[in-house]
Amino acid sequence: MKENIIPTLSRNWLKGFYYTRGLVSAAWVAAAFALGVANPTIAAFLLVAYPLWDAIANFADARQSGGLGRNVFQTINVAVSVIVAIAVSLTMGSGMNTVLAIFGLWAGLSGILQLMVGVRRWKAFGAQWTMVLSGLQSALAGGFFIKMALDAAPPAIGAIAGYAGFGAFYFLLSALLLTFSQRRQTD
Repeated sequence: MKENIIPTLSRNWLKGFYYTRGLVSAAWVAAAFALGVANPTIAAFLLVAYPLWDAIANFADARQSGGLGRNVFQTINVAVSVIVAIAVSLTMGSGMNTVLAIFGLWAGLSGILQLMVGVRRWKAFGAQWTMVLSGLQSALAGGFFIKMALDAAPPAIGAIAGYAGFGAFYFLLSALLLTFSQRRQTD
């Protein structure tokens, strides 16, 4: 089987996966703005849940895409995301600057890993330019978060929610592009 001929089930799974990632991220953003801004306990829960969700999503994606051994970038992303969730939960008492610095490191590294996955999938699935762009933007946002964390003013969850909002947008856009691409191929 040539690499560019992908079974419909795989394409359908990836499309559904992107829709799910986008919708869960959008729900997280809504919860962050609606509840997390006013309630530090909910904000703390959301800040731990976000990297855990990323770990779960990358694990599911890697398993569906041939296993953890064949998907090194996603496997690394799973491990890093779990470590970040633990680090965030352990450093909550140190203030949002520390949490944002951890998020910055994570956003940078996971962005680079996502970019690598997007590049790898581009030929087989198409419609991956959004994942590449999202990975690049995530890596850049990581640097921005670290810069913000070094400022004296404590940042709020809204800074991370904006970042997550762009992630939701890119996943939903990728899902839509795969949907339209698939429809063109069947017409």
